[in-house]
Amino acid sequence: MSDRYIDFANSSLGHRLVAAIGLPSPVRLERWQAGRLRPVEGALLLGGGALAGNVQAFAHKLTDAIYTYGAQTSTWIPGHGPKLKAVVFDASDLQHTDQLKQLREFFQPLLKNLDNSAHLVILGRAPESLSDPFAASAQRALEGFSRSLAKELRNGGVLQLLYVGDGAEDQLEGALRFFLSPKSAYISGQVIRLEACATPVEDWTRPLAGRKALVTGAARGIGASIAETLARDGAEVILLDVPQAKADLEALAARLGARTVALDICAADAASQLVEHLPDGLDILVHNAGITRDKTLANMTPEYWDAVLAVNLNAPQVLTKALLDSGTLHDNARVVLLASISGIAGNRGQTNYAASKAGLIGLAQAWAPLLQERGISINAVAPGFIETQMTAHIPFALREAGRRMSSLGQGGLPQDVAEAVAWLAQPGSGAVSGQALRVCGQSLLGA
Repeated sequence: MSDRYIDFANSSLGHRLVAAIGLPSPVRLERWQAGRLRPVEGALLLGGGALAGNVQAFAHKLTDAIYTYGAQTSTWIPGHGPKLKAVVFDASDLQHTDQLKQLREFFQPLLKNLDNSAHLVILGRAPESLSDPFAASAQRALEGFSRSLAKELRNGGVLQLLYVGDGAEDQLEGALRFFLSPKSAYISGQVIRLEACATPVEDWTRPLAGRKALVTGAARGIGASIAETLARDGAEVILLDVPQAKADLEALAARLGARTVALDICAADAASQLVEHLPDGLDILVHNAGITRDKTLANMTPEYWDAVLAVNLNAPQVLTKALLDSGTLHDNARVVLLASISGIAGNRGQTNYAASKAGLIGLAQAWAPLLQERGISINAVAPGFIETQMTAHIPFALREAGRRMSSLGQGGLPQDVAEAVAWLAQPGSGAVSGQALRVCGQSLLGA
């Protein structure tokens, strides 16, 4: 659905008018396009501690334009160098409060020299991994700084904080290929922890080649976009949805060269049926199927409550356990659960939905250490306001509020969610497990 306010604000007349009366002026975000070869199309600035050297070693794979502050070659000078498309600052060496001033000294000069849709990343060490309380305090301070600075960025800029665990330094390339690229256009203010991972990506142009993926709720909307993106990245995709959606399911399958499974995931025999449909096993499992039945709790019927919890939470639990117990889900598999920011912040009239989505986040956190021995990762993706057929039917005032209540001042697209799922589905993304990645434009709702 078209966002008419963004269309107007980016017209020549509209741009002058919204600036004159002080209205927000969100820009159209740069998103990944077919045929693009490199994650960064523009200047990349590196700075900070030793991890910046790790990035320097593969930075030429990200872009040709690589700069540093004050080096003998390729020095970037504020106001004289090119506009910056990407920035990486290693703050992992900051061990004391006095050293935190390096954040201001590094970022302040460049903020007025960022290109449109710039992507910034700060690197650190997880506070809980540090024995020195002062060092842990300094590293925890990075979260407040990064989330706040993300809210100050303009023109589609986004910023993330990556805590890099010991032995996870070689996972930086995969993470930065995602977070410095337009694939993460609608993600901002997030804190992600990277750990060691033994399974590498062999081909960055098709990182999912040779892997079998199942997407539930795949017939339309976000599910269809996830299926398309996984197929783009080389996966062999299996599409699952209810029998009533069979026509849409088969049309998508014909376009993607995929196969289909028409199945009610809440049926008593759904688990055994699903295992039978997957004789060759799975490498990627995406639980996207979900429903809403909104009512305030005072007016919530048992049927509304039970239906949402059954589809959104119980079915992923039961089906995933069956796939694990049967060996259908291979070692080093990737499991992605579609949660929601409602499960983090709550939402009026959605006690059932928010409970189910919070439960999925809890499932990822609880299952992650248990699956680690098999090399299986499990994560939740929590979308915010995403432009779909469902949100198109929301009353105008609520729809506009949903769009504007984020740092980026607009709704996301199904592609934004799909790109996050595809990244978490990569072999190397086993470095991330038990976490919830918000795809919400840094929504003002929740943490």
